[in-house]
Amino acid sequence: MLSRVFLSVVLMAAAGAGAQEFKAGIAVRDITPQQPVPMWGYGARHDYLSTGANMPLHAKVLVLDGGNDKVALVGLDIGRGPTYAMMERIEQRVREEAGVGCVLAVGCHTHHGPVIELLDQPGLGQGKFDASVAYAKQLPETLADAIVEAAKNAVPAAIGVAVAETDLNRNRHSRKEPKVRDPRLSVIRVDDLDGKTLAVMANLAAHPVLESIMDRKFSADWVGYMQQGVEAELGTMCMFMQGASGDMSPNTNTERKGPDGFGKAVAAKVAEMAKAIQPAVPAQPGVTHLHRSFSGPSRLDFKNPIVVGTLSQAFFPELMAMLVEVPDNTVTAKLTTVVVNGDLAFAGVSGELFSDLSNQIKAQSPVANTLVFGYCNGHCMYIPTESAVGEGGYGADPTVAWVPVGTGEKIAAQAAADLKELGAK
Repeated sequence: MLSRVFLSVVLMAAAGAGAQEFKAGIAVRDITPQQPVPMWGYGARHDYLSTGANMPLHAKVLVLDGGNDKVALVGLDIGRGPTYAMMERIEQRVREEAGVGCVLAVGCHTHHGPVIELLDQPGLGQGKFDASVAYAKQLPETLADAIVEAAKNAVPAAIGVAVAETDLNRNRHSRKEPKVRDPRLSVIRVDDLDGKTLAVMANLAAHPVLESIMDRKFSADWVGYMQQGVEAELGTMCMFMQGASGDMSPNTNTERKGPDGFGKAVAAKVAEMAKAIQPAVPAQPGVTHLHRSFSGPSRLDFKNPIVVGTLSQAFFPELMAMLVEVPDNTVTAKLTTVVVNGDLAFAGVSGELFSDLSNQIKAQSPVANTLVFGYCNGHCMYIPTESAVGEGGYGADPTVAWVPVGTGEKIAAQAAADLKELGAK
């Protein structure tokens, strides 16, 4: 039976109007590996090493300071969120050094980023993939440095949100008609009080898998082209926070084909929406947040040597270091909910959430603008709906969907309940 463990509960109520000042700060880091390392995303590549970069990979940070607490939004041009161990290190440092109480670190889910799971232990990376091990050791420090910088450089700010339903994604899993999807593209714009735009953040659910599988050069895929396009158009930092894209692929056509064509099409829509936003200074600034964990027996038996052997051959043996996050055959999904200024909410989940779970969270959330992030603060593989499990197929079967059946619905219900509680504060 699925057990739910409540961790790190943080509830900090915003003070009265005028008692606090809303601030925002940004930072950017280049996180492109400087040496050849194994690449994340496709089993067919096994442990083949990277051969360069089609574009640099970045970590982009936006810290929102409500006066009572701070939340750091971190958009990463890698395949997954930082490991649970990395997150512990990041959260400790930014809390102690910059008073940041909550971090939402989201991998864009590009399949052309580096493996980050390898460990400095024999058989798990040490000696064979030392460059990858070194990269994994440095990544949390780099991200913590960026968050601390953004928090310390925060300035009084205004914020605005726009949401549009689009045809930019499609359901790649379901055979049922109409195929469910979360069509919403959400855009946040943050300005300083002189009207200069500090950052634009985009949130959409769509797998970044348009680059060639056999290309071993790093790329943020369409997400990278989207960010570049917005930055060129608006002259400001653009960051991306991936949505519930477990069953969502880019909806390409002849006018938006390939990673560059699709990325530029999304960039045009994001820029259009950002220009139309009129940021405002919050009347009652504040940040509240909650952290939850959902643990249960894995649907895939990692105590079975045949299972582990098959996985090690499907990917590569050292990548079994990822099983450190599935101790004693127990898989854990994590949920972080945040409410900013009473009218903006985030729900971040550590796996590849199916899109209807995002729909459920948004439909039940009492907060006017609610954004859902996948690949957030970890990666516990796919989190399908019960309906998708009933259909079967990749993304819903036990080989890649390890959490107990029904975990997704429990997460969605808890997220809605937590947002209601946080909104009331």
